[in-house]
Amino acid sequence: MKLYLYIILILILVMINHGSCDSTIHVGHRVSLAIPLEYNDGFIGRAFLMDYGDDTKQIEPSFRVALSTEANKGKYSCSLEVFLGDVKVWNSGHYSKFYTSDVCFLELTEDGDLQLKGPKNRMGWRTGTSGQGVERLQILRTGNLVLLDVLNQIKWQSFNFPTDVMLWGQRLDVSTWLTSFPRNTTSFYTFEILYNKVALYLNSGRLKYSYWEFKPSKNRNITFVELGSNGLELFDDKHKKIAQIIASWKVQPVRFLALGNRTGNLGIYFYSSTTRKFEASFQALNTTCDLPLACKPYGICTFSNSCSCIGLLTKKSHMVSDCNERVPSRFCGGGTTQVEMLELNDVVTVLKDAPKRINVTKTTCANLCLNDCKCVAALHSYGNYDDPSSEQCSLYYLVAGIKQVEKGLGLSYMVKVPKGTSYHHNNPSVKKWVLIVVGVVDGLIIILVLGGLVYYLVHKRRNNLQGTNNDT
Repeated sequence: MKLYLYIILILILVMINHGSCDSTIHVGHRVSLAIPLEYNDGFIGRAFLMDYGDDTKQIEPSFRVALSTEANKGKYSCSLEVFLGDVKVWNSGHYSKFYTSDVCFLELTEDGDLQLKGPKNRMGWRTGTSGQGVERLQILRTGNLVLLDVLNQIKWQSFNFPTDVMLWGQRLDVSTWLTSFPRNTTSFYTFEILYNKVALYLNSGRLKYSYWEFKPSKNRNITFVELGSNGLELFDDKHKKIAQIIASWKVQPVRFLALGNRTGNLGIYFYSSTTRKFEASFQALNTTCDLPLACKPYGICTFSNSCSCIGLLTKKSHMVSDCNERVPSRFCGGGTTQVEMLELNDVVTVLKDAPKRINVTKTTCANLCLNDCKCVAALHSYGNYDDPSSEQCSLYYLVAGIKQVEKGLGLSYMVKVPKGTSYHHNNPSVKKWVLIVVGVVDGLIIILVLGGLVYYLVHKRRNNLQGTNNDT
């Protein structure tokens, strides 16, 4: 009951604020947002403070600025947020959340510093613009949240602090990136602007693995990128456009680019006046199995875009473990005598840029991973069968992004498992069993489809025969 009353209170506060929304807040302005006394999982409280109100040029939907509180891991976080319609496009707590209790304050101080504070003036976030002549906080037509002085000079802007979204008109220089954080994992995604390419990465600890990239032709260098009406444009140091990622839908202008926190996919979005929602006009990856975390660790994405576990057998019980149920995340401390490499036929990983060795045989590749306690998987490539020196070995410190591929590609993917998890490497029963597990989901789907088709044909024929008998 308390939760419902609090939600009603928040809604009233939102309507009051939204009814008097402006695109500007001046120095000395202070807003407070109450926080529930008891923790309620999934709770979100939000008060809209500003919107872009130029009705003569406004494109639906509009930008709005809100002070928000959200339940997170047993506590409440407070943040300043920018929305495009219902889509959150900027958040002050994207990288570091401000947890507080009882109440959260947003204040633009008299000396021009924008601050988020909790009880007893405990500081949670600030722009650091004191003494710079800031006069007001304003949301621009582009969705850029800015602090301006009396001469309309920008002293601080949200565009300089990108999160997981890039808005139309926003520019990102080389060595900047977007970041998104999937739930229930310590890994995270980044979309990075580099000198020779833009790329997607899965970050794990101090290492990162790319899983998509786009390069300008003729090895031209990138200085900055900008999101235009038709897609993402890449520029050199002379401000000349050298390449472009074109959005396929050109009837409506592009509104934003986003790095998904669930899939890690990169998308460019426009607003559909027909469906009244945002739709993707470009996606970097169009196949589920090309996503880095399409399946759980030690899971395989099959040809049917379904997930199948790597079947692991134990010598003692001959039981099958469920994906990584019995596989430790680290193998350090036990020595090489406690582990072995399990080869998986006809699978690879979508993760690239792993530490690589050349002119290495498959056996040596396996031993390299065995001797590195942090290594959990290895990918061996035969390259050109006529040239043994073209053999390569990539060592991985993360088991992810595994997908089924066609036979005969000259690739061998191996995972490290505890000793006794699988039978001896030369035992054909293990290899055969793994192959069956990889294809079991596809096989079941085919059987179900064929069975349904046979049932439909028999049922239809029976009805036709009954209809013929009735006519006679």
